[in-house]
Amino acid sequence: MDSDRKRQHETPGQRIQGELRELRQLRELRTREQRGRREERRVDSPSSRSRLDQPRTGRPGLIHLPAWDPEAFGKLSERIARFLGTGRFIVWMTVVIIAWVAWNTLLPPTVRFDNYPFIFLTLMLSLQASYAAPLILLAQNRQDDRDRVNMEQDRARSDRNIADTEYLTREVAALRQGLGEVATRDFIRSELQSLLREIEERREPVDPL
Repeated sequence: MDSDRKRQHETPGQRIQGELRELRQLRELRTREQRGRREERRVDSPSSRSRLDQPRTGRPGLIHLPAWDPEAFGKLSERIARFLGTGRFIVWMTVVIIAWVAWNTLLPPTVRFDNYPFIFLTLMLSLQASYAAPLILLAQNRQDDRDRVNMEQDRARSDRNIADTEYLTREVAALRQGLGEVATRDFIRSELQSLLREIEERREPVDPL
């Protein structure tokens, strides 16, 4: 009740300032929540890098596996997958296969290293395909994660835009109501004219001496 009374006594400018403060506080709370969620995801994700200010959680063992950076490996897989999807890779692979077949069919038998039916070439191509498939899948998973983050950011941005538009519509309505209560120039002029008429009508004629 007290807050409603205060709002009634406030001017439109004060109302706008108060609602702007509330909107800023809401934005600060949302940014803090988003930062907290991101930090929790970084801590909970297995791909988070080891930090110097935190002790290692792994138990000491006899066998020490080599440490690897998942972020660097993911970037490398994306580069390889991007190169595999280009025309340059297809041209180079075609050139290598033609040279391989020509070397092992046209040159003398003493120089050949992979006679027909080119078993070693088939093995190399199957090995290349077996490595290319998981690298492409890893790159796709990373792209899906980025798309998910972008979608969350777009959703949060759209929510902020909706909140801003609703706030602006409320402010425009409040300004219209405030302007409806403000006295205009024509109204003041008409009131002054009516007062002058009343004064002239009430003025008594002065008797001549």
